[in-house]
Amino acid sequence: MKGLFLARFWGVRGSYPVPGPATVAVGGNTPCIEVQVDGHLIILDAGTGMIALGQDLLRRSVQQSRPTVATILFSHTHHDHTQGIPFFVPAYQGGNTFYILGPRTFDQDLEEALSRAMLPPAFPVQLQDLHSFKIIRNLEETDLLIFQNGNQEPQFRHRFRDSPPPDPKDVVIYTQKGYAHPQGGVYHYRIEWAGRSIVYATDTEGYLGSDQRLTQFAKGADLLIHDAQFTEAEYLDTADSRQGWGHSTPRMATSVANSAGVHTLVLFHHDPSHDDETVLEMEKRARTLFPSTYTAYEGLSFDLMDLPTPDQAL
Repeated sequence: MKGLFLARFWGVRGSYPVPGPATVAVGGNTPCIEVQVDGHLIILDAGTGMIALGQDLLRRSVQQSRPTVATILFSHTHHDHTQGIPFFVPAYQGGNTFYILGPRTFDQDLEEALSRAMLPPAFPVQLQDLHSFKIIRNLEETDLLIFQNGNQEPQFRHRFRDSPPPDPKDVVIYTQKGYAHPQGGVYHYRIEWAGRSIVYATDTEGYLGSDQRLTQFAKGADLLIHDAQFTEAEYLDTADSRQGWGHSTPRMATSVANSAGVHTLVLFHHDPSHDDETVLEMEKRARTLFPSTYTAYEGLSFDLMDLPTPDQAL
């Protein structure tokens, strides 16, 4: 919808899905976030939350009598961020179009990595057999994505070389590579439009004195979605420390939020062993460090043009 800048959470859990009574409030699906911005649909990661999003997109397509066009951005291709692709029904329909973008990991192109997730005998349908029109491309950290004049196809520019600078009326996506995640790192994304911005920084681990590169990338963002998988006790446990696993604590997330001067922080990528009570307690403690903090839960949404106040959390 034109003039809309909305983020909606469909999957918020890390590692693997955990449906059941202990996770019913926060949700058990793995990462997937829908961003609607000025008539463009952007999907951040393709965990199992993407399955329900796909069903909803089918409903919208019928209501609006038009096919689905979306840009799918992968932070990386670990299993919990790709689990939803084989069950994303709109990808099976020939009239739909998807621009699928993400990092090249070591010597493996994005298309190859995604194809391997659907190879027989693990799954009966291969990626290339999905009937939708798919444009799959590796992203570089220097790439700038721009949506101009209502065009659904993203335009690519070199972030430091090409000119002129983006028009303020364009939707612009910046990319940053984070190095604090095992086996090739992870991509962070910043989506900007009409003076507002979302920063998506999942699967990242804090540094001593805060992650300064991420802090600069997130500077002044309206909404920062940041990994917060582990409690402080889990991260520092001398017998079974999670240090080096590529994930953060709420304290690390709030450190970036404070240093970057963001408006709102969302704690994301919850550990599968954490029940609702544990996740909400982590939110409570984080709010003592950064008051405008929310726990990501399935169904949570933010209108960037009218951000809510902290008392509207779960």
